[in-house]
Amino acid sequence: MSGPRILIVKTSSMGDIVHALPLVSDLAARLPGARIEWVAEEGFSAIPRLHPAVTCVIPVALRRWRKRLLAASTWREIRETRHQMHEVPYDRIIDCQGLLKSAWVARWARGPRTGPDRDSAREKLAAWFYDHAVNVPPTLHAIERNRRFGAAAFAYPIDTPPRFNLRVPRVPPDLVPAGKPFAVLLTNASRPTKLWSDERWRSVEAWLAGQGLTSLLPWGSMTERAACQKRASMMRSAVLLPRVSLDAAAAVLAGATVVIGLDTGLSHLSAAVGTPTVAVYCDYDPALVGLVGDAPCVSLGGVDQQPLANAVIAAAAQVMRR
Repeated sequence: MSGPRILIVKTSSMGDIVHALPLVSDLAARLPGARIEWVAEEGFSAIPRLHPAVTCVIPVALRRWRKRLLAASTWREIRETRHQMHEVPYDRIIDCQGLLKSAWVARWARGPRTGPDRDSAREKLAAWFYDHAVNVPPTLHAIERNRRFGAAAFAYPIDTPPRFNLRVPRVPPDLVPAGKPFAVLLTNASRPTKLWSDERWRSVEAWLAGQGLTSLLPWGSMTERAACQKRASMMRSAVLLPRVSLDAAAAVLAGATVVIGLDTGLSHLSAAVGTPTVAVYCDYDPALVGLVGDAPCVSLGGVDQQPLANAVIAAAAQVMRR
């Protein structure tokens, strides 16, 4: 007998989607045979596909649609996506995001909707769209918040640590040093207040080079590429990665000896795929979104508390030993 059909609405951003993956592991363990589907922004749709229990990912393009609201192609795509979501009823729709845009998308599907109540939603009006509004304290870690929506929707306890259980593709051989161990340095972030000084990155990379590791520097935009190229030129044994897809990025992260990064989606993905990871926080509280993974990981810093290079090196040595 098949289990319930469930739709998770968590469209963005990368780190937020990673934080919702343990919810899938919970649902798959508690509801054998469940068909779990996911609505995600098209640019991040590769992430939920890494979980073997996700049977279908429905991509949306809210960011692109918002910029082209007057285009006929935009409304055609919206109609097609709504039709796909409305075609078959769901036993439960779980909106983990708590925004008006995510509540709007959740309304496209048929079935009872669970989401945050007014005191828990990031945008309070979103709570009006749910049949089952759940109080989830905003002081909890993001992963715990997501897990509680599933527990409330299906009345099961949360009595295990969070697990990601991701299935990562093999790393493309042309992206990593052949037969040599490597590290990944995630030196870019979505806003300037998250950045760490180049001097400290050089100190960390020099220590990694001393451990026999080549450091790979990924990038996502041409601005980031120029910044990474400049950093790599001043490092001992650093290589600039080419632009890669999220699937390939996940594979590279999974193959690394250690990953050291800022508070960014790829750092959270690294922890999720089971790589020893250290994250540097410069403008946010790691108690709310600190690293959680299936391998040792450490989150350092906080609001106006940038860690020193020596602390990051010590943390990297710690997670590599464990």
